Amino acid sequence: MVIAVLDGQGAGIGREFIKRLKKEFEDKIKVVALGTNKVAMQNMLKNGADVGYCGEDEIVYFLTNFVPDAIVGPIGILTCGGIGGEITAKIAQIVFSLECKKYIIPLNLHGIFIPGTLNLSIKEIFNQIIKDIALSIKKEDRSLSSPSS
Repeated sequence: MVIAVLDGQGAGIGREFIKRLKKEFEDKIKVVALGTNKVAMQNMLKNGADVGYCGEDEIVYFLTNFVPDAIVGPIGILTCGGIGGEITAKIAQIVFSLECKKYIIPLNLHGIFIPGTLNLSIKEIFNQIIKDIALSIKKEDRSLSSPSS
């Protein structure tokens, strides 16, 4: 399973999430760091990502040519100008149109309120995403071990 983590600035959310992913799943997943800048990408690589892409051109290249099984990032990855202005219209559009599961971390910033998420900590949000990824891996393992008809 390939999971892309998209983040910008210092990638605080991305690097913490990658640490959790790698601790939980070790070699069952490949993590691709998509950093809007070099610092973000390097921080995610230092925390366990297997490979990294940096900047709009590389992110768009990866997402156009290698659709991951899932993409994870703060809510700003869906909006042009998100993550302190680092998400371009091209990145937001391609993320939105991806044919994969999108795990969006709801940060209550910029006047965006997502009902049902106000009292959730980042740790609880990460736990929910990890549980769902675990279910996907189990389904994938079962389908690979089932005899074909």
